[in-house]
Amino acid sequence: KKSWSQIDWKRNSVFCLFGFAYLGGFQYWYQVNVFKRLFPGIEKFTSQPWLAKLQDVPGLMALGAQTVLDVGVLCLVYLPTFYVFKAGVFSGSADPTQWVANGIGSWSNNIASDAWDVLRVWAPADLICFSVPLWLRLPVRHIVSFVWTSYLSFIRGSK
Repeated sequence: KKSWSQIDWKRNSVFCLFGFAYLGGFQYWYQVNVFKRLFPGIEKFTSQPWLAKLQDVPGLMALGAQTVLDVGVLCLVYLPTFYVFKAGVFSGSADPTQWVANGIGSWSNNIASDAWDVLRVWAPADLICFSVPLWLRLPVRHIVSFVWTSYLSFIRGSK
């Protein structure tokens, strides 16, 4: 067990700040507001019983499209943003252009393995997240995000 003085507060601040900005702000806007516009039938689909969902071909097509779009956003928006936040905390520089350069460099070095992890974790999770009623979408998402962010912190969070 670690004492309070052994806690890596910089590392924790990365994940708190990142979680607030990405999960609390961007993710709500894009997965609720934007998805409702891009996929107008999602409220009907998500409010159906599971058996009816399995028979709703347009709803299943929209579910697949939401999953593909989200995996793309995770790989091309979420991961670079994560690495830029991380660089901002650990770079020792006050220059945001340095954070972006270091963050994008880390993202491009890790994209192959990170994209595989995103696909393995988020594609199945998205099928569930985008099937539950809209009011439950983000709570389910946040549970998976907590596990995912813990994993990402474990494999990529240290300096």
